[in-house]
Amino acid sequence: MRNKELADKLHELAEIAELANENPFKIRAYLEAARVIENLTTPIEEIASKGKLEEIRGIGKGIAEKINQYLQKGKIDKLEELKKKIPETLIEIEKIPGLGAKRVKALYKDLHIQTVDDLKKAAEECKIRYLEGFGEKTEQKILEGIKAMRDKKVDRVSIGIAMPIAESIVDSLKVHSPIDKILICGSIRRMKDTIGDIDILVTSKEPLKIMDYFSSLDVVKVIIAKGDTKTSIITKENLQVDLRVVEPSSFGAAIQYFTGSKQHNVHMRELAIKRNLKLNEYGMFDLDTNKKVAGGTEEEIYDLLGIQWVPPEMREDTGEIELALKRKIPKIVELEDIKGDVHIHSTYSDGRDSIEELIKQSIKMSYEYLVITDHARALGVAGGLSIEKYLEERKGIDELNKKYKPFKVFLGTELNILTNGEIDFNDDDLKIFDICLAGIHTGMGQKKEQITQRIVNALKNKYIRVIVHPTGRIIGGRDEYKIDVDAVFSEAKSHGTIFEINASFERLDLNEVNARKAKDNFGLRFEIGTDAHSTDSMTNMRYGVGVARRAWLVKEDVINTMNLKDFEKFLKLK
Repeated sequence: MRNKELADKLHELAEIAELANENPFKIRAYLEAARVIENLTTPIEEIASKGKLEEIRGIGKGIAEKINQYLQKGKIDKLEELKKKIPETLIEIEKIPGLGAKRVKALYKDLHIQTVDDLKKAAEECKIRYLEGFGEKTEQKILEGIKAMRDKKVDRVSIGIAMPIAESIVDSLKVHSPIDKILICGSIRRMKDTIGDIDILVTSKEPLKIMDYFSSLDVVKVIIAKGDTKTSIITKENLQVDLRVVEPSSFGAAIQYFTGSKQHNVHMRELAIKRNLKLNEYGMFDLDTNKKVAGGTEEEIYDLLGIQWVPPEMREDTGEIELALKRKIPKIVELEDIKGDVHIHSTYSDGRDSIEELIKQSIKMSYEYLVITDHARALGVAGGLSIEKYLEERKGIDELNKKYKPFKVFLGTELNILTNGEIDFNDDDLKIFDICLAGIHTGMGQKKEQITQRIVNALKNKYIRVIVHPTGRIIGGRDEYKIDVDAVFSEAKSHGTIFEINASFERLDLNEVNARKAKDNFGLRFEIGTDAHSTDSMTNMRYGVGVARRAWLVKEDVINTMNLKDFEKFLKLK
């Protein structure tokens, strides 16, 4: 369904036509056509294919031709023609939040402003406020809009940055505005590791109040657009947030549509057509009568298509719909399944909180156990420990286990896979630990063959049970190091080694692609560890579980879903 896409293009045509001093009646016609198309419940391409565009109110022969051009060629000839008449710099200015074509024309005519730099200089020199229809507030908003436009990151941000912002907005809206239902959708709901923007859906009998309150939140840096049922803002963190108020009868369909992914939705619409139905963000409709037959809940959408409801994290069109048709969607792992954190640091190395504080937080999270994995000695910058220091830590753990029984703390270590392929300690020293984790922390620029061999060497050590943050990536900071993933997974299979899904939102490593490959092709198992250096970071477990769900992992694939008794048995196996 390309209604929104086409409506946006007609809006752009109207704005450029305004800049080019085109006939105002035509401009209004473009805007009216855009409004009508955006509110259609039938795909515009379907109407066009039947030659019925001119039957839509507000669409005459000229606009119908432009619609067909766009649907067939991906562009509108008139728009391309007008763009050639307008300086590109003016088109860039027109994109600044708060500025429309009329204001851009006034700025060009009265102050000879032709570039964004011209505009910024005029605003800073307080020249704009004296123009008719502007004022001091508008001048300030222009400066904010320029900054927002220039600051707006093209890169996506980690889910650990985006989700708390989205949740804070939702919490404020729930408390201070007349909300019936509210849900965060988009890539956050699918638990993608990075987020482009935030989508929030609401039902309410008073949408205008919702829009007013949303646009007045402290988090708002710039209001991009504000309407009766949709408002878009840029936050102080330079994230775009779109808030939509939808009808209760369409809430489920809107959730399904705005959750995505695009590929999943395309597949869903294809299924609908095969059943003589059409599916869009407004609901499910009978193709013959155009009567709405579903839309209030997501579940009824999936049910009417004869398929099992699909968890949002699985909606990437990578085989989930085929499974849903057979009603074989697995019961993927949930946050509540996690019984303990097995990768965490205390004040013995570079952690901020004591082991006792970590225990208290674990108990609050309903965990049964905790593995303390302070850094080994080779990582001096992180306060790496000697064997003597670990033995001291063991004594402290023994005392705490008596105090907090039946909760149990295990002594682990995060070993360093050194550049020469060795690790920090010899095998006799490793016997003191309940479990040994190992990872690469240095020499990440080595060749693929060298890094692969380093990990393979670690896998051959019988005391190393887990490989942590296996590809070394830092989201937004460092790419994965070069590694032969298949060779590593194959070696791990022969030793029964566990791979980590590091739940730190800066890492999320393994990612879902590698985790799914490790399970499906090699039968490997995983631990989800926060790598927390404070009690605050322990709640990042949800992001690691999100990766596991995107990888279609079930409870049995993750070792720290075991209860304490079974986990102790697991530790004694090797």
